[in-house]
Formats: sequence, C-alpha cells, structure tokens
Amino acid sequence: MTIKRSYIIAILLGIAMVGCKEQKEKSAQVVQDKKKPNIVFIYTDDLGYGDISSYGATTISTPNIDALAKDGILFTNAYATAATCTPSRYSLLTGDYAWRKKGTGVAAGDESLLIDTRKTTLPGILKTAGYNTGIVGKWHLGLGDENGPNWNGKISPGPLEIGFDYSYIIPATGDRVPCVFVENHHIVNLDPSDPVKVNYKEKIGNWPTGKENPELLTMKPSQGHNNTIVNGISRIGFMEGGKAALWDDETIPMELVDKSKKFINSSKDQPFFLLLSTHDIHVPRVANKMFQGKSGMGPRGDVILQLDWTVKEIMKILETQNLLDNTIVVFSSDNGPVLDDGYHDQARELVGDHKPTGGLRGGKYSSYDGGAKIPMIIRWPDAKGKGSISNALFSQVDFLRSFSTLLGVDVDKGQAVDSQNMLAVLNGEDQSGRGSLIHESFQGPLSYIENGWKYILPHDGPKMVPWGPKIETGFETKPQLYNLVEDPNEQDNLANEMPEKVAELQEKMGIVTQGSFVNVHEVNIVE
Repeated sequence: MTIKRSYIIAILLGIAMVGCKEQKEKSAQVVQDKKKPNIVFIYTDDLGYGDISSYGATTISTPNIDALAKDGILFTNAYATAATCTPSRYSLLTGDYAWRKKGTGVAAGDESLLIDTRKTTLPGILKTAGYNTGIVGKWHLGLGDENGPNWNGKISPGPLEIGFDYSYIIPATGDRVPCVFVENHHIVNLDPSDPVKVNYKEKIGNWPTGKENPELLTMKPSQGHNNTIVNGISRIGFMEGGKAALWDDETIPMELVDKSKKFINSSKDQPFFLLLSTHDIHVPRVANKMFQGKSGMGPRGDVILQLDWTVKEIMKILETQNLLDNTIVVFSSDNGPVLDDGYHDQARELVGDHKPTGGLRGGKYSSYDGGAKIPMIIRWPDAKGKGSISNALFSQVDFLRSFSTLLGVDVDKGQAVDSQNMLAVLNGEDQSGRGSLIHESFQGPLSYIENGWKYILPHDGPKMVPWGPKIETGFETKPQLYNLVEDPNEQDNLANEMPEKVAELQEKMGIVTQGSFVNVHEVNIVE
C-alpha cells in the first residue's frame, strides 16, 4: 500500500514538474513575443513625393505625418516597384517584381486572386513569427478562384489565404464596383434577398449609369468612370443589388480607422501586423464633412488633410494602448500622384503652387521618377534614427526579407526572388542601400536605376497618358539615360553622349530580367 501510494505521489509530482516546466516555457515565449515589435504599415494611395509638408509642401500642411518624420527616418530615395497600384501591392506582399508574372497590371474589379496561395508572403512571414496579421482598406489584388469572386457566398481565396488572419477590405478601388466592404470571406451587411451582381463587359440590371443619366451625378466623370452610379458617383464597371451593403464614400476613412482600432485592440496582447491600406487620396475624392473645403485646393487637398487625420487616429490608439514603445510605424505610398484621374474635382484647377511630385518629372503611370519615387517614413520604437534623413536607395519589394531578417524567419531561396535584406537601411545604419532597382510604368516598360544612373527601356507608346491626366509617360523609341544626381528631374537625356553607359545598364537589366516574362500592363478603363 505504501509503495503504491509513493508511486502515485511520484507520478503526480512528475506531472506537476512537467506542467511547471511547460508553464515556464510558455511564459518565456510570451515574454519573447512581447519583445517582438508590432508593425503598423500605413499604405496610402496615389500620394506624391511632394504632397506632404515633411517633403517640402508649403501650400498644404500635414502635421501628423510630419510628426512621424520628426520621430523617425524620412527616406528621400525610396521607390515603389511600379507607377500603378496593383503591381506595387503585389511586389510589397510577395517580394517579387510584378512584371515577372503575367496579368499583374491594374486589376479589374472582378479579377481572380493574383497571388498564388503557395507563395511566401509578407503577412505569411509575420504569421510564422507569431504575429496576428490584419489588412484593412484597399486590396485591388483580385479575389476568388479562376472564375472570380462569388460575391454572394464565400469569397475565397483572398487575403486570408495568403497569410492574413483578418481582413476588412475594399475589393478593388473606390472607383470600381462593387462598392461594398468585404470582411474576411463575405460582403458586409449583404441582404441575401438582394444579391450583388457585377459585370465589367456589359450593363446588367436597371441601375442608372453616368453615361445614360448624367443628371443624377454629384461628381461628373472626366473620362471613363461613366458606368453604374453609386452615391451620386459613376464608377468603372456595372453592378446591381446589395443596397444595404453599399459604402458611404464620405465615411470610408472613418470606417477603416474604426476597423484598424478594433484590430489593434484585439491584438494588443501579442505581436501584430496591421496593413492599413487607405483609400485616400485615390479618386473619387470625397472628403468627410470635417475636411470639405478646408485645404483651399478642392477635394484632392481635402483628402490629403483627411489622410493626415487617419495617421493621427492610428498614432492616438497606439499611444492610448501603451503600444508606441513597441511598434514600428511605416508610412508610404503605392505610386506617384495624379490630378485628373477620371473625375472633374478641380484638382488641376486648384493645385496652385503645390507640386504633387515635388518637382519630379512625370507622375502616376509614368516611367519617370514622378511615377514610382514615393514618400516613405519609418518610426522605430527605440527612437533609432529619430529625426534623420536617409538618402539610401530602397525598394518596397525589400520589406519582406528585411522584416524576415528582423524576426529571424528563413525565406526559401526560390521565394521573394527580388527582395533584399535592407534592414540596416530601414533602421538608418546603412546610408547606401541597394546597388540597383527596377520599376515599371503602366504599359510595362522598365526603368533600371544604379549608382545614380537611370536607364529607361525603349518603348513605342504614347508620349502622354492617353486618357487625360496630362502626365508624360516617359515612352521613347530610343534609349533614355539620366544622371539622377545632377539631373533629378530627368531633363537631359545622355544616351547619345554615353553609349557605353547605356550598353552597360542594358546588360545589367538583362541579367535581372533574363528568363522572365516582361509584362505589358494596360490600364482597365471602361468607357
């Protein structure tokens, strides 16, 4: 009896010791997780290099974005991978240049998911590192299988299938149907008795269109954008149904901020990654009443103020929850600026002395630097580089391997092939950065940058963006070579004077692109 009792006691003590050990290991892991910095990435839409006051704007003031720069590192030589949104976003999330994959141009509103669910992705890396991952805002990378999204059922695959734990998204853009939010796999507030129907080829149903019923419009289209009317604004594409699910354009930023705050609050006890992909300052530009008329520059200026408010609200919730001391905040844009991008909103007429590109040539869609050189600010929780300026060359394709290095997550060599570890650039320790990078324009021609030189691949295309934005495309049938150090505005083409340099950069670009599909991207404008 005594032996049996001793045996039982020994077993119980053993179980208790194992339990204590497991609890200690679990506690240690919790401590370790708490030391991992949260990451909040505020990814804006169509914001130019010169659109905010920390980058030299004087006509408009963005104090909350400026505060990020004062507490962090402002980058003067950072690039998106493309002059349009879909390929830039694809590269940010996958670590691959989008032109390596066919069909990654500006996506239609009913496009299938463009990212292979088997690929290594930025949210997938962070999820592997123990992060709760969320995306709120613009998506524009397609949804659903090869047949496209099932709007009235489970919309999959999508963000959750490429590494996000939570998503609350605008399926494409604000100027494309369907004008609804999708939370995880389903349209928000969808009434099953009023199903959503979407078509990008022909009109469906009897909802009015901008082309047929211009008298119903509160904002007139300047080109395209004349299909189904939602909230007095005609969009690209046709839709019918889902009336209870339609968004209110004036409150989109408030909705996105609210969902972001709720994600942060629900994730605060573990490391989290939030990609807040704002709708501002993309068209249609419909500022909330708080900001209407406040900029003196019309709706485009007003939504820049609204974007600054968004940054304030996100920083406020991080401070309120005592998270600022353990959160990396990244602020950047997906491509360069555009004034008239489909609607008569007086952006061009009221721009005044404001220079959206900061004086850079071109703009959204362009091969010139105005298309892909973007503002980028990083605030580190330990005040690394506080108030400093970095001139290091950086591409947004590098975030994947940089953050994987920060967190000690290995990335297979066959994945994220274009992403480089630029963690030392991001924290201000390396002031040189990349040896070279590539960015693309709206029709696909590539630009190669190395050591202050820029080579633009010849392309037989229109000299100006053909649908009205009044932006130079940068397309020439002959090579272009610019010295960006001495000629940052790309005015003096040196190709004829320096054929050896042209040949050198052509060869180097060829090495990078060898064996890859160089995509021809067309912008999806529905007349």
